[in-house]
Amino acid sequence: MLETSNRSDADWLGMGGRGSLARGGAALLFRAIGGAVSSALLALMAAVFGVTGTLLAPVLSQHSQAKALAADFERQQRAAQRHWQREQFQAEFEKRRAGYIAANAAMSRYRVQLMIYLWRVRREEVDDAAKQELEAARHAHHAAFSEAQMIASDTVLEHLDQQAIALGTAYGRTKDLEEGHPGPEGSFEEIEAYLGQFWQRSRDMRRAMRDDLGARDTHGHSPQIDSL
Repeated sequence: MLETSNRSDADWLGMGGRGSLARGGAALLFRAIGGAVSSALLALMAAVFGVTGTLLAPVLSQHSQAKALAADFERQQRAAQRHWQREQFQAEFEKRRAGYIAANAAMSRYRVQLMIYLWRVRREEVDDAAKQELEAARHAHHAAFSEAQMIASDTVLEHLDQQAIALGTAYGRTKDLEEGHPGPEGSFEEIEAYLGQFWQRSRDMRRAMRDDLGARDTHGHSPQIDSL
């Protein structure tokens, strides 16, 4: 009985050993097959990525070049815009400067002609030539003033308006005196004193013009233009 039992155990152990061996071999075979499949898959994926990278490289390169060209074009556009703005500002600056010069010269001429005419009235030496000279100076002033109104800054325009009103007042008083019916503050001495006040007014106006043009830069540059 004992022998039979022992043999049965041996047989069982032998059978169990063979089963374990079979299972172990199957596991090894599965791992070997799985490893081979994984290696093949990785190789396939690497090949796909390699081909994709090769195909996309020209596209990415073209995209990068396009971005660089677009950035360069934008820089050129900005530079052209700044150049155009600078030229526009320079043109406007020169126009305003010329208008100020013309207005200042016309006002000075008008004031001088009024003073000359006033003395002729006093001496009773008014003739057609004197009247024509005064009217020519007056019309030139009106033309220069009208031009300056379109381009002057608010500060300069205020000075121009004050000068124009004062010159018109002096002209009216001088003509009234000439015609023999002077009004209040219309005597020769009063008109002469009134015209004498234009020196200070003219200096104030020129200072406002120079400030507007940035002419106080001792190096001869315009700070407004150089800031662009």
